[in-house]
Amino acid sequence: MGFYQFKRKLIVNTTINDLWNFIATPANLKRITPEYMGFDITSEDLPEKMYEGMIISYQVSPVFGLKTTWVTEITKLKEKQYFIDEQRIGPYKMWHHQHFIEPSERGVLMTDIVSYQPPFGILGNVANTLLIRKKLIEIFEFRTKALQRIFEK
Repeated sequence: MGFYQFKRKLIVNTTINDLWNFIATPANLKRITPEYMGFDITSEDLPEKMYEGMIISYQVSPVFGLKTTWVTEITKLKEKQYFIDEQRIGPYKMWHHQHFIEPSERGVLMTDIVSYQPPFGILGNVANTLLIRKKLIEIFEFRTKALQRIFEK
């Protein structure tokens, strides 16, 4: 059973307020997720802003176009500083994603730390080496470009 961490830092050319307002709006996640992921929020009556304890359900197609349900909970949130989402139902044995933002000389430093454990024991470890880690890198590269495009000044 492998346990992995993926970290990404990004400078976004905007203010803390503007970036927080964007990332704390669950509907915006689709705007920064590659289209091939088939990402759709399935939660009904989704509030505009996230809050601690919020449950969000999605449909995603992470590999081979196969749809799967992913349910996350916002377990911690400190406005304009960070939030943490954890998988409750989904493709991983464990998923814990920390999102931090802080002022920077060139805008806002955004730091993501994803701690995860693939399913299926040793097969999950092989899948991480061959596929999962590469997909995470690809998704976060897309997210970087999307955020830079959204916040271009």
